[in-house]
Amino acid sequence: MKRFLAPSALVLALLAGAVPSAQAANTSIQFPLVVSAGAKACLPKAQGHVIDATLGSVEEMTVTVSGLPPNTEFDFFSTQVPNAPFGLSWYNGDIHTDSRGVGVGHFVARFSVETFIVSPGVAPAPRPFPKGAFPDAGQGVKTGPVQLYHLGLWFNSPADAAKAGCANTETPFNGEHNAGIQVLNTGTFPDLHGPLINLKN
Repeated sequence: MKRFLAPSALVLALLAGAVPSAQAANTSIQFPLVVSAGAKACLPKAQGHVIDATLGSVEEMTVTVSGLPPNTEFDFFSTQVPNAPFGLSWYNGDIHTDSRGVGVGHFVARFSVETFIVSPGVAPAPRPFPKGAFPDAGQGVKTGPVQLYHLGLWFNSPADAAKAGCANTETPFNGEHNAGIQVLNTGTFPDLHGPLINLKN
């Protein structure tokens, strides 16, 4: 005797069959951070490792770095491209190294194929840091959605960079916009295909 599924049961069976393929999507990715071109001479052993896992509505990213100066503060960013000019960039937080030059950062935000910046129109912006080489802009810009799939790590100050034997160039990549040079990035990935694009949530 043949059995036939009622339409509602058939739909449920089809949906159940689709679940494994949905679960097959990456829920966690791992990738390296490599020493930036400007830091290769002064920090040849610098390296990093990233584990990025989705929690559904957000991602949890664990960043481990080593081969860096001990007891030093660094600033971690999401960027449009890994190397200069970097494009649009977002400040994620700080990583502090210990006495061995090893540091670990934990960040919870959107670090996936859906990571982007958008500005539908120009609007005024606050200026808590109006002085220095990179003062706050008084207004934003208009741009469509721009995906941010790369990552970078910067010295928190030019003085820390100089102490490590690196260039003391000032950059805007910290909270007060007076950071040092970049030391690590996701430069092993193409500009238009940074590693965060590989995490589907």
